[in-house]
Amino acid sequence: MREGRAGRKLGRTTSERKALLISLATALFRHEQIVTTEEKAKELRRFAEKVITKAKKGGLNSFREVNKEIKDKEVISKIFETLVPRFKERPGGYTKIIKLGYRQGDRARVDLVKLCGPLEKSE
Repeated sequence: MREGRAGRKLGRTTSERKALLISLATALFRHEQIVTTEEKAKELRRFAEKVITKAKKGGLNSFREVNKEIKDKEVISKIFETLVPRFKERPGGYTKIIKLGYRQGDRARVDLVKLCGPLEKSE
C-alpha cells in the first residue's frame, strides 16, 4: 500500500511552496515572530526547526546548508550569532504557535509563530 508524503501543499506548486517557506522563515528569523494562517504556520514550524538544527551542528558544512535555505546574509549572521547560542541547550521545539482567532476578511484561522527563549533550568 502506498503511503502519503508528509507535508502540506498549501495550494501551490513545489517551487512556489519552497519560495513561500523561505520567505516566511526569513521573516521569522528577522523579526522573531510573524502572523500567518494556521496551515502555513505548521509548515513553517517544520521548516524553521530543521534550519536551526542544521545551524546548531556548527562548522562550514552547516553554514552552507543554512545558506542553501536562507539567502539573506543579515539573517544568516543572526541565526549563527544569536539564535544558535540561545538554543544551545534546547533539544528541539524552537518555535511556538499561538492561535489568534479568525481573520475578518475570509475567516481563515490566524496564528502567531514566534521563536522561544532560552530553556529555563528547573531546580
